[in-house]
Amino acid sequence: MARYVFHRLLVALAVLFTVALVSFSLLHLSGDLAAAIAGPEATAEVIAQIRVRYGLDRPLATQFGHWLWAALHLDFGRSFYFEHTVMELIGQRMPVTLKLGAVSLLLALLVALPLGVLAAVFRDSWVDRSAVMTAVLGQAMPNFWFALLLILIFAVGLKWLPVAGNATWQHFVLPAIALGYYAMPSLMRLTRSGMLDVLNADYIRTARAKGLSGFHVIVKHGLRNAIIPAVALAMVELGFMLGGSVVIESVFALQGLGQLAWDSISRNDFPVVRAIVLIIAVFYIVLTFLADVLNAALDPRLRAR
Repeated sequence: MARYVFHRLLVALAVLFTVALVSFSLLHLSGDLAAAIAGPEATAEVIAQIRVRYGLDRPLATQFGHWLWAALHLDFGRSFYFEHTVMELIGQRMPVTLKLGAVSLLLALLVALPLGVLAAVFRDSWVDRSAVMTAVLGQAMPNFWFALLLILIFAVGLKWLPVAGNATWQHFVLPAIALGYYAMPSLMRLTRSGMLDVLNADYIRTARAKGLSGFHVIVKHGLRNAIIPAVALAMVELGFMLGGSVVIESVFALQGLGQLAWDSISRNDFPVVRAIVLIIAVFYIVLTFLADVLNAALDPRLRAR
Protein backbone atom coordinates (compact mmCIF):
# COMPACT_ATOMS: atom_id res chain seq x y z
CA MET A 1 0.00 0.00 0.00
CA ALA A 2 2.84 2.38 0.87
CA ARG A 3 4.46 1.75 -2.51
CA TYR A 4 1.19 2.48 -4.30
CA VAL A 5 0.67 5.72 -2.36
CA PHE A 6 4.24 6.84 -3.09
CA HIS A 7 3.80 6.13 -6.81
CA ARG A 8 0.49 8.06 -6.95
CA LEU A 9 2.10 10.94 -5.05
CA LEU A 10 4.89 11.18 -7.62
CA VAL A 11 2.31 11.22 -10.42
CA ALA A 12 0.33 13.96 -8.63
CA LEU A 13 3.44 16.12 -8.21
CA ALA A 14 4.37 15.63 -11.88
CA VAL A 15 0.88 16.66 -12.98
CA LEU A 16 0.98 19.70 -10.70
CA PHE A 17 4.33 20.82 -12.13
CA THR A 18 2.97 20.34 -15.67
CA VAL A 19 -0.12 22.44 -14.89
CA ALA A 20 2.04 25.20 -13.44
CA LEU A 21 4.33 25.16 -16.50
CA VAL A 22 1.46 25.14 -19.00
CA SER A 23 -0.49 27.92 -17.26
CA PHE A 24 2.63 30.06 -17.05
CA SER A 25 3.55 29.40 -20.69
CA LEU A 26 0.07 30.01 -22.13
CA LEU A 27 -0.12 33.46 -20.60
CA HIS A 28 3.20 34.42 -22.17
CA LEU A 29 2.35 32.84 -25.52
CA SER A 30 -0.91 34.81 -25.63
CA GLY A 31 1.03 37.98 -26.44
CA ASP A 32 3.13 40.73 -24.92
CA LEU A 33 2.11 40.85 -21.24
CA ALA A 34 3.69 44.26 -20.74
CA ALA A 35 1.65 45.74 -23.61
CA ALA A 36 -1.52 44.10 -22.27
CA ILE A 37 -0.89 45.53 -18.80
CA ALA A 38 -0.09 49.00 -20.11
CA GLY A 39 -3.17 49.22 -22.31
CA PRO A 40 -3.76 49.90 -26.00
CA GLU A 41 -2.81 53.60 -25.82
CA ALA A 42 0.48 53.16 -23.96
CA THR A 43 3.70 54.38 -25.53
CA ALA A 44 6.72 52.19 -26.18
CA GLU A 45 8.53 53.87 -23.29
CA VAL A 46 5.74 53.05 -20.82
CA ILE A 47 5.62 49.44 -22.04
CA ALA A 48 9.38 49.14 -21.57
CA GLN A 49 9.12 50.50 -18.01
CA ILE A 50 6.38 48.02 -17.16
CA ARG A 51 8.41 45.18 -18.64
CA VAL A 52 11.33 46.05 -16.35
CA ARG A 53 9.09 46.72 -13.32
CA TYR A 54 7.46 43.27 -13.40
CA GLY A 55 10.55 41.37 -14.47
CA LEU A 56 9.18 40.58 -17.92
CA ASP A 57 12.51 41.47 -19.50
CA ARG A 58 14.20 38.42 -17.97
CA PRO A 59 14.39 35.00 -19.70
CA LEU A 60 11.20 32.92 -19.46
CA ALA A 61 12.97 30.13 -17.58
CA THR A 62 14.14 32.61 -14.96
CA GLN A 63 10.66 34.12 -14.66
CA PHE A 64 9.08 30.68 -14.28
CA GLY A 65 11.59 29.56 -11.66
CA HIS A 66 11.10 32.74 -9.64
CA TRP A 67 7.31 32.50 -9.85
CA LEU A 68 7.25 28.80 -8.92
CA TRP A 69 9.57 29.31 -5.95
CA ALA A 70 7.44 32.20 -4.72
CA ALA A 71 4.25 30.14 -5.25
CA LEU A 72 5.65 27.38 -3.05
CA HIS A 73 5.79 30.01 -0.31
CA LEU A 74 2.21 31.14 -1.15
CA ASP A 75 3.51 34.40 -2.57
CA PHE A 76 1.75 35.15 -5.85
CA GLY A 77 2.58 38.85 -5.94
CA ARG A 78 0.12 41.73 -6.15
CA SER A 79 -2.91 42.14 -8.33
CA PHE A 80 -2.54 44.62 -11.18
CA TYR A 81 -6.15 45.78 -10.87
CA PHE A 82 -7.40 45.25 -7.30
CA GLU A 83 -4.32 46.73 -5.57
CA HIS A 84 -4.18 43.87 -3.06
CA THR A 85 -1.93 40.87 -2.75
CA VAL A 86 -3.19 37.86 -4.66
CA MET A 87 -3.42 35.75 -1.50
CA GLU A 88 -5.60 38.40 0.17
CA LEU A 89 -8.03 38.28 -2.75
CA ILE A 90 -8.05 34.48 -2.80
CA GLY A 91 -8.54 34.32 0.96
CA GLN A 92 -11.59 36.59 0.66
CA ARG A 93 -13.17 34.67 -2.25
CA MET A 94 -12.22 31.06 -1.42
CA PRO A 95 -14.93 30.47 1.25
CA VAL A 96 -17.71 31.31 -1.22
CA THR A 97 -16.44 28.83 -3.81
CA LEU A 98 -15.84 26.09 -1.23
CA LYS A 99 -19.33 26.59 0.19
CA LEU A 100 -20.87 26.45 -3.27
CA GLY A 101 -18.91 23.31 -4.15
CA ALA A 102 -19.80 21.52 -0.91
CA VAL A 103 -23.51 22.32 -1.15
CA SER A 104 -23.60 21.38 -4.85
CA LEU A 105 -21.92 18.04 -4.17
CA LEU A 106 -24.31 17.32 -1.30
CA LEU A 107 -27.32 18.00 -3.52
CA ALA A 108 -25.86 15.84 -6.29
CA LEU A 109 -25.35 12.93 -3.88
CA LEU A 110 -28.82 13.30 -2.35
CA VAL A 111 -30.35 12.98 -5.83
CA ALA A 112 -27.91 10.61 -7.55
CA LEU A 113 -27.66 7.88 -4.91
CA PRO A 114 -31.42 7.23 -4.47
CA LEU A 115 -31.96 7.45 -8.24
CA GLY A 116 -29.15 4.99 -8.89
CA VAL A 117 -30.49 2.54 -6.33
CA LEU A 118 -34.06 2.76 -7.63
CA ALA A 119 -32.90 2.38 -11.23
CA ALA A 120 -31.01 -0.80 -10.31
CA VAL A 121 -33.77 -2.30 -8.16
CA PHE A 122 -36.44 -1.61 -10.80
CA ARG A 123 -34.23 -2.41 -13.77
CA ASP A 124 -35.78 -1.91 -17.24
CA SER A 125 -38.91 -0.34 -15.72
CA TRP A 126 -40.20 3.19 -16.18
CA VAL A 127 -38.30 4.15 -13.02
CA ASP A 128 -35.03 2.99 -14.57
CA ARG A 129 -35.72 4.70 -17.89
CA SER A 130 -36.73 7.96 -16.16
CA ALA A 131 -33.57 7.97 -14.03
CA VAL A 132 -31.35 7.32 -17.05
CA MET A 133 -33.13 10.02 -19.04
CA THR A 134 -32.65 12.49 -16.18
CA ALA A 135 -28.94 11.67 -16.09
CA VAL A 136 -28.54 11.99 -19.86
CA LEU A 137 -30.36 15.33 -19.84
CA GLY A 138 -28.14 16.62 -17.04
CA GLN A 139 -24.99 15.64 -18.89
CA ALA A 140 -26.13 17.07 -22.23
CA MET A 141 -27.53 20.36 -20.94
CA PRO A 142 -25.02 23.25 -20.66
CA ASN A 143 -24.89 24.35 -17.04
CA PHE A 144 -25.04 28.05 -17.91
CA TRP A 145 -28.26 27.47 -19.88
CA PHE A 146 -29.74 25.48 -17.00
CA ALA A 147 -28.71 28.28 -14.61
CA LEU A 148 -30.47 30.89 -16.75
CA LEU A 149 -33.55 28.65 -16.89
CA LEU A 150 -33.59 28.40 -13.09
CA ILE A 151 -33.34 32.20 -12.83
CA LEU A 152 -36.24 32.71 -15.23
CA ILE A 153 -38.50 30.26 -13.39
CA PHE A 154 -37.69 30.63 -9.69
CA ALA A 155 -36.28 34.17 -9.48
CA VAL A 156 -37.97 36.19 -12.21
CA GLY A 157 -41.22 34.25 -12.61
CA LEU A 158 -42.10 32.85 -9.18
CA LYS A 159 -39.86 35.29 -7.22
CA TRP A 160 -39.04 32.61 -4.67
CA LEU A 161 -35.29 33.11 -4.64
CA PRO A 162 -32.85 35.99 -5.29
CA VAL A 163 -31.21 36.33 -8.67
CA ALA A 164 -27.64 37.23 -7.72
CA GLY A 165 -25.29 37.81 -4.81
CA ASN A 166 -24.13 35.73 -1.85
CA ALA A 167 -25.45 37.59 1.19
CA THR A 168 -27.73 34.81 2.51
CA TRP A 169 -28.14 31.06 2.15
CA GLN A 170 -31.00 31.63 -0.29
CA HIS A 171 -28.48 33.07 -2.77
CA PHE A 172 -26.73 29.68 -2.93
CA VAL A 173 -29.80 27.57 -3.71
CA LEU A 174 -30.04 28.14 -7.47
CA PRO A 175 -26.26 28.09 -8.10
CA ALA A 176 -25.93 24.87 -6.10
CA ILE A 177 -28.74 23.22 -8.07
CA ALA A 178 -27.24 24.31 -11.40
CA LEU A 179 -23.74 23.10 -10.47
CA GLY A 180 -24.91 19.95 -8.68
CA TYR A 181 -27.10 18.84 -11.57
CA TYR A 182 -24.01 18.77 -13.76
CA ALA A 183 -22.27 16.30 -11.39
CA MET A 184 -25.31 14.12 -10.74
CA PRO A 185 -25.33 11.96 -13.95
CA SER A 186 -21.96 10.26 -13.45
CA LEU A 187 -22.69 9.59 -9.77
CA MET A 188 -26.11 8.15 -10.61
CA ARG A 189 -24.80 5.89 -13.37
CA LEU A 190 -21.97 4.58 -11.19
CA THR A 191 -24.36 3.87 -8.32
CA ARG A 192 -26.75 2.07 -10.66
CA SER A 193 -23.95 -0.01 -12.17
CA GLY A 194 -22.57 -0.89 -8.74
CA MET A 195 -25.98 -1.87 -7.41
CA LEU A 196 -26.65 -4.10 -10.43
CA ASP A 197 -23.38 -5.95 -9.79
CA VAL A 198 -24.05 -6.24 -6.07
CA LEU A 199 -27.65 -7.44 -6.41
CA ASN A 200 -26.42 -10.38 -8.49
CA ALA A 201 -23.79 -11.37 -5.93
CA ASP A 202 -23.99 -14.63 -3.99
CA TYR A 203 -24.13 -12.99 -0.57
CA ILE A 204 -27.20 -11.00 -1.60
CA ARG A 205 -28.98 -14.20 -2.65
CA THR A 206 -27.94 -15.76 0.66
CA ALA A 207 -29.32 -12.80 2.60
CA ARG A 208 -32.63 -13.08 0.78
CA ALA A 209 -32.73 -16.83 1.37
CA LYS A 210 -32.44 -16.16 5.10
CA GLY A 211 -35.71 -14.26 4.92
CA LEU A 212 -34.35 -10.72 5.33
CA SER A 213 -36.60 -7.94 4.08
CA GLY A 214 -35.91 -6.37 0.69
CA PHE A 215 -35.16 -3.00 2.25
CA HIS A 216 -32.69 -4.55 4.70
CA VAL A 217 -30.91 -6.46 1.93
CA ILE A 218 -30.69 -3.46 -0.40
CA VAL A 219 -29.60 -0.84 2.14
CA LYS A 220 -27.44 -2.77 4.59
CA HIS A 221 -25.87 -5.38 2.32
CA GLY A 222 -26.15 -3.90 -1.17
CA LEU A 223 -25.78 -0.14 -0.93
CA ARG A 224 -22.94 -0.29 1.56
CA ASN A 225 -20.74 -2.02 -1.03
CA ALA A 226 -22.10 -0.37 -4.17
CA ILE A 227 -21.66 3.16 -2.82
CA ILE A 228 -17.86 2.88 -2.36
CA PRO A 229 -16.88 3.82 -5.95
CA ALA A 230 -19.43 6.65 -5.93
CA VAL A 231 -17.87 8.15 -2.80
CA ALA A 232 -14.43 8.07 -4.45
CA LEU A 233 -15.88 9.64 -7.61
CA ALA A 234 -17.52 12.35 -5.48
CA MET A 235 -14.05 13.62 -4.53
CA VAL A 236 -13.13 13.97 -8.19
CA GLU A 237 -16.46 15.64 -8.97
CA LEU A 238 -15.80 18.20 -6.23
CA GLY A 239 -12.58 19.13 -8.03
CA PHE A 240 -14.54 19.51 -11.28
CA MET A 241 -17.07 21.72 -9.49
CA LEU A 242 -14.42 24.04 -8.11
CA GLY A 243 -12.96 24.41 -11.59
CA GLY A 244 -16.36 24.72 -13.24
CA SER A 245 -17.64 27.33 -10.83
CA VAL A 246 -16.33 30.13 -13.09
CA VAL A 247 -19.42 30.04 -15.30
CA ILE A 248 -21.97 29.55 -12.50
CA GLU A 249 -20.48 32.25 -10.29
CA SER A 250 -20.46 34.64 -13.24
CA VAL A 251 -24.13 33.93 -14.03
CA PHE A 252 -25.25 34.43 -10.42
CA ALA A 253 -22.67 37.14 -9.54
CA LEU A 254 -21.29 35.14 -6.62
CA GLN A 255 -18.13 36.74 -5.31
CA GLY A 256 -16.03 33.60 -5.30
CA LEU A 257 -12.91 32.36 -7.05
CA GLY A 258 -14.81 31.79 -10.28
CA GLN A 259 -16.03 35.38 -10.46
CA LEU A 260 -12.55 36.60 -9.49
CA ALA A 261 -11.05 34.53 -12.32
CA TRP A 262 -13.52 35.96 -14.81
CA ASP A 263 -12.83 39.54 -13.69
CA SER A 264 -9.07 38.96 -13.77
CA ILE A 265 -9.13 37.48 -17.27
CA SER A 266 -11.18 40.36 -18.64
CA ARG A 267 -8.82 42.90 -17.03
CA ASN A 268 -5.51 41.18 -17.90
CA ASP A 269 -4.74 40.64 -14.22
CA PHE A 270 -2.20 37.90 -14.90
CA PRO A 271 -0.89 37.25 -11.36
CA VAL A 272 -4.42 36.48 -10.16
CA VAL A 273 -5.20 34.27 -13.16
CA ARG A 274 -2.06 32.19 -12.71
CA ALA A 275 -2.66 31.80 -8.98
CA ILE A 276 -6.29 30.70 -9.40
CA VAL A 277 -5.38 28.16 -12.09
CA LEU A 278 -2.67 26.70 -9.86
CA ILE A 279 -4.83 26.63 -6.71
CA ILE A 280 -7.77 24.97 -8.46
CA ALA A 281 -5.35 22.46 -9.97
CA VAL A 282 -3.96 21.73 -6.49
CA PHE A 283 -7.49 21.08 -5.18
CA TYR A 284 -8.31 18.80 -8.08
CA ILE A 285 -5.04 16.86 -7.89
CA VAL A 286 -5.28 16.41 -4.11
CA LEU A 287 -8.88 15.20 -4.35
CA THR A 288 -7.99 12.81 -7.18
CA PHE A 289 -5.04 11.51 -5.16
CA LEU A 290 -7.28 10.91 -2.14
CA ALA A 291 -9.81 9.13 -4.35
CA ASP A 292 -7.07 6.85 -5.73
CA VAL A 293 -5.81 6.05 -2.24
CA LEU A 294 -9.35 5.34 -1.00
CA ASN A 295 -10.04 3.03 -3.93
CA ALA A 296 -6.76 1.19 -3.35
CA ALA A 297 -7.52 0.82 0.36
CA LEU A 298 -10.92 -0.70 -0.43
CA ASP A 299 -9.87 -2.79 -3.44
CA PRO A 300 -6.56 -4.68 -3.00
CA ARG A 301 -6.46 -5.48 -6.74
CA LEU A 302 -5.54 -1.87 -7.50
CA ARG A 303 -2.42 -2.02 -5.35
CA ALA A 304 -0.98 -4.83 -7.46
CA ARG A 305 -0.97 -2.75 -10.64
